[in-house]
Amino acid sequence: MASNDIGIDLGTTKVMIYREDEGIVVNEPSVVAYDAESGTPIAFGQKAFEMVGKTHKNIVAEYPLKDGVISNYTLTKEMVKYFINKSYDSKVVKPKVSICVPSAVTGIEENAVVDAAISSGARQVLIIEEPIAAAIGAGLDIMKANGNMIVDIGGGTTDIAVISLGGIVCSKSIKLAGNAIDKEIVKLLKNKYNFLVGQKTAQQLKHAVADCMPTEENNRYFEVKGINLLRGLPGKLNVSTFDLQPVITPVLEEYVAAVKNVLEITPPELSGDIYENGILLTGAGAKIANLDRYFEQYLKCKVVVAENCEQCVAIGTGKAFALEGRLESGFRDVTPGLSKK
Repeated sequence: MASNDIGIDLGTTKVMIYREDEGIVVNEPSVVAYDAESGTPIAFGQKAFEMVGKTHKNIVAEYPLKDGVISNYTLTKEMVKYFINKSYDSKVVKPKVSICVPSAVTGIEENAVVDAAISSGARQVLIIEEPIAAAIGAGLDIMKANGNMIVDIGGGTTDIAVISLGGIVCSKSIKLAGNAIDKEIVKLLKNKYNFLVGQKTAQQLKHAVADCMPTEENNRYFEVKGINLLRGLPGKLNVSTFDLQPVITPVLEEYVAAVKNVLEITPPELSGDIYENGILLTGAGAKIANLDRYFEQYLKCKVVVAENCEQCVAIGTGKAFALEGRLESGFRDVTPGLSKK
């Protein structure tokens, strides 16, 4: 990877950009604030995130990617252009850009991302699938004849894949991840406690007290601010680890079921490798306390949370340049007008 090449993890909740010479140079929410009448963007990333839930009717702040897919092509294109220009300021040498997309992305969605990169000055654009990027970013040698299972839990999707000899052997992508838990927390507080909070607050609550295997010893409390619906006034509410369990458990069960589905179609020799190597968890969703222990309990094999799990995909997206032309699947040149490798 040349120092002027960049890797982009275009996530549902965050955009991260990696450069070999500097590491992670962008790590901001994937939010765009725009004028409601003209549609003109007025803020991106952290500045736009601070406006979520606090704007008047003339300004809208939203995530242009939802559940792992692009819901607003125009805003996504503008956001990608903004972050590329922010991370790369050379006017002489155009960068090669590697962009990570969910495994289930459609051709139309992919084209929107590629167009944004090209219009930002990229000389070449490559697309990499999340499980491949996550494995590379976690430091796995995926070129060996050795099976590794990756479970990448992002904001909008969870991607599960078995990788060997530089390619994806079998995989599954489900639209159930961190954002789904946040939304369920909002519903729980509203229905059970008549207390209304925004999704930002729900996310903070999840990271503060959620636990996949709660006990009296690890039970924690977190105070949230919102609206007491019975009084119609602002208020506070203390929420515990056990309070969140009714919404955490169903999602965990879906995770386990999806992993089992992939294991069922994994060739026996690779299954043996996975049992020996363990399953690697990446993505921001892997940070929920004791998720590895929960998986181990139901999958009966070793499960490890990757170091810097939230950044693995971004790092791998950048480092994948070194494997260009060697990977069997999941990494391809999509530059318009150039021959595909």
